[in-house]
Amino acid sequence: MRNFKRSYSRGSHRPNHRSYSGYRPNRYNSRRYKKTTTLDPLMLVKRAINQTNQPYEPKYGFSDFDLDPKVKQNVALRGFNEPTAIQDQAVIPILEGRDLVGIANTGTGKTAAFLLPLITKVVRDRKQKVLIITPTRELAVQIQEEFKLFSLNMGIYSTLCIGGTSLSGQIRYLARKPNFVIGTPGRIKDLAKRRVLKLTDYTNVVLDEVDRMLDMGFIHDIRHIVSMLSRPRQSLFFSATVPKATQVIMQEFLTDPVTVSVKTGVTCQNVDQDVVRVNGRSKIDLLHDLLIKPEFKKVLIFSRTKRGVDRLESSLLKRGFKVIAIHGDKRQSQRLRALKMLKSDKVQILLATDVASRGLDIENITHVINYDMPGTYDDYVHRIGRTGRAGKKGVALTFID
Repeated sequence: MRNFKRSYSRGSHRPNHRSYSGYRPNRYNSRRYKKTTTLDPLMLVKRAINQTNQPYEPKYGFSDFDLDPKVKQNVALRGFNEPTAIQDQAVIPILEGRDLVGIANTGTGKTAAFLLPLITKVVRDRKQKVLIITPTRELAVQIQEEFKLFSLNMGIYSTLCIGGTSLSGQIRYLARKPNFVIGTPGRIKDLAKRRVLKLTDYTNVVLDEVDRMLDMGFIHDIRHIVSMLSRPRQSLFFSATVPKATQVIMQEFLTDPVTVSVKTGVTCQNVDQDVVRVNGRSKIDLLHDLLIKPEFKKVLIFSRTKRGVDRLESSLLKRGFKVIAIHGDKRQSQRLRALKMLKSDKVQILLATDVASRGLDIENITHVINYDMPGTYDDYVHRIGRTGRAGKKGVALTFID
């Protein structure tokens, strides 16, 4: 990874670190966005660059795990050769029925780490039911897709329960009594209140990206949902960080948990990070000059607000770029269509707020651009984690004034 070997602002070949005088205040980083004003982007990028990941050598192979033979076959069909660190350390305790806390960043293989043993558990005992709760609709959809691949031809089914989609359709699917329910807290709570989702039937629960759910204000929903589940049960918590609020939830609902921590580095070593100095020039013109370069093949651009995303989409469309946007005000069908268009290369650029910074696994993102500064360092890490995945190289650029 290169450390400031180039600057993307015109008329400058190397950034002068001493010239930076702080984040320029505007109407987006007033008191409402107070935390943004204390984030030094140069320190942010350098901090990420200075942290590296050592290659992990797994102790086990997939053949060593006591997984159902069809699960192993489906793993092989996915082209998985050896377990990632979180899979290597978490699969066996989950198969043993232990509660587990998995501390790992996005893109580490967490989904397979809990799906493979839980699918095996359900195949061996069809009375088992699994509830998987995620902070965002996109992550729930991704887990659903992974579930379908790992459970192929095994006769077990899941229902996706998320907002922005047909409630009546989800009620019909739940009537078929699926073994897996994957959803977001609000919709799960709503379905339980309507008594079409009987939480006491669920003997296994997975909370994925717990820290993100707490950041989004779901703590009371989570407490309510988990308190309604069956006892005894197996509880699995996955989180990139373990703040105090997360620790409280863990103490309330976990029993003698195994803790697996594989967070040895916070950013992928395959991401080349740099800054774009604005210096009073037009940001949209600078962005235009980047996007016309041939290497910017599949680009994810982050703006801080939904209004900012919409304005940027309008500007880029007028300039002839193939672009589409997602944010919280978009209908779920629109968000899924946007992701599908990017994955199928029908558009070059996806614009997003931080709703897209966690959990999404989009292949071959060549560049992530922070058009607006992220609010926190963790937000930065999750944004740039959308590129440089699966051993491929990626570039992350951050615009600074």
